[in-house]
Amino acid sequence: MTTEPLHTEAEATKDRHRTGAGPATRRTVLAGAAAVGLTAAVTGQARAASGGRAPARELFGRLADGTKVHRWTLENGGTRLKVLSYGGIVQSLEIPDRRGRRTNVSLGFDNLDDYLTATTFFGALIGRYGNRIAGGRFTLDGRTYQLPLNDGPNTLHGGTKGFDKRVWDVEPFTDATGVGLVLRHISPDGEMGYPGTLKVKVTYTLTPRGTWRIDYAATTDRATVVNLTNHTYFNLAGEGSGDVYGHELTLEASRFTPVDTTLIPTGELARVAGTPFDFRTGKPVGRDIRAGHPQLVRGQGFDHNWVLDKGLTTAPRPAATLRDPGSGRTVRIATTEPGVQFYSGNFLVGTLTGTAGRIYRQGDGLCLETQHFPDSPNQPSFPSTVLRPGDTYRSTTEHSFHA
Repeated sequence: MTTEPLHTEAEATKDRHRTGAGPATRRTVLAGAAAVGLTAAVTGQARAASGGRAPARELFGRLADGTKVHRWTLENGGTRLKVLSYGGIVQSLEIPDRRGRRTNVSLGFDNLDDYLTATTFFGALIGRYGNRIAGGRFTLDGRTYQLPLNDGPNTLHGGTKGFDKRVWDVEPFTDATGVGLVLRHISPDGEMGYPGTLKVKVTYTLTPRGTWRIDYAATTDRATVVNLTNHTYFNLAGEGSGDVYGHELTLEASRFTPVDTTLIPTGELARVAGTPFDFRTGKPVGRDIRAGHPQLVRGQGFDHNWVLDKGLTTAPRPAATLRDPGSGRTVRIATTEPGVQFYSGNFLVGTLTGTAGRIYRQGDGLCLETQHFPDSPNQPSFPSTVLRPGDTYRSTTEHSFHA
C-alpha cells in the first residue's frame, strides 16, 4: 500500500526561501525534494498500475449525536463505487452497458435519513451473523445465548443494531492491486447478545479490470459465531428502471435449503432438479417466480440459500452469473463461501423512494449474498460458523462486470 508524500518539491522550495538557506542547506533541501519527488513518482506508478483515481471523500450526513458520515468514491477499470462509512453501505455502483454508458445498478437512497430508518439493508455490510438464526438463540460450548428478535420470531442480519447500523473506521488506499477502502469495526463482548470481542476488517477493492473484490477478516477473544456478507441489491438495467424478472440468472448449485414458515432452514439439502429452484443452466428470474411451489409461497418469491457445488474453498470460485439482456450488463460472482442467498426483492412494497427519485416495488432489485448457511449455529450438519480465539475468519467475494 502506497502513501501520499507529506510535502511536494514546490513546498520544499518554499521552505528553503522561508529559512534563508545557504548553498549547503540548499543542496540538502534539494536532495530531500528529489527524494520526495521519487516518492511521488512511485505513488504515481502505483496509481498507473492500478489504473484508478485516489479515493475521494465527502460529507454525506450526520447522526443525531453529531457523528459525521462520509461517502467515499472509488473509480477503476470503468467501475465507480460509492461507499458510506455508515454500515459500509454501497450507496451507488456504476458500471457501463454494451455501449459504454455507465449507470448506477444498485438500489439505495440519496440521503442518510432514509438509511437510518429503512429495514431493507440496501448495500450494507452484514454481521455479526448474516441471515436468520431461529428464535434468536444458539448454544455454544454448553452456554445458550439469546439475541434480539427483529424478524418475527427470529434474529436477522445480526439483530436490531447489527454491523449495518454502525459507523466504521475507513482507511483509503491506492496500490498495485487497485484502489480501495479498509473498513474496521470492533464489536464488544455481549453486543447484540453475541459472545466475544470481535475485531472486524473488511476491504473493498476495485481492480484495474473494474472488478469489485470484498475481503473479510475477523478475530475474537472468546468463541463466537460469525457470518459476514454484503447486501447489495442489483438491477443491471439501472436503479429505479423497473423489475429484474427479465434478468437471466445462473447459480452453480444443484441443491438448496428449504425453509419453514418463518424462513428458517429445515435442515434438508434438497435437489433443485425439476423445481423452480433450478438455475444451473440459467433462466429469467421471473420465469417460475409465480409458480405454486410451497417454498415460493413461504418466501413470497425466492428468499433461499443455494448450496454451491464447489463447497467451501480457499480461493474464490464461480457461484453466480446475472445478466440483463437489454443493456448487456453482466455480473459474475466468485466466492470462497459455501452458499449464496438469492433474494428476489419480495418485500419491496412501494413505500421507499430510491436514489433516482423512483418508488421501489416488488422485484425491482435482487440480492446474491455469498455466505454460510442460515441458522448454522443450530444446524450441526451445516458448515460451521464458529470462530475461536487464535483463529482468523476469512472470506472473499469478487464481482466482475462485463458488457
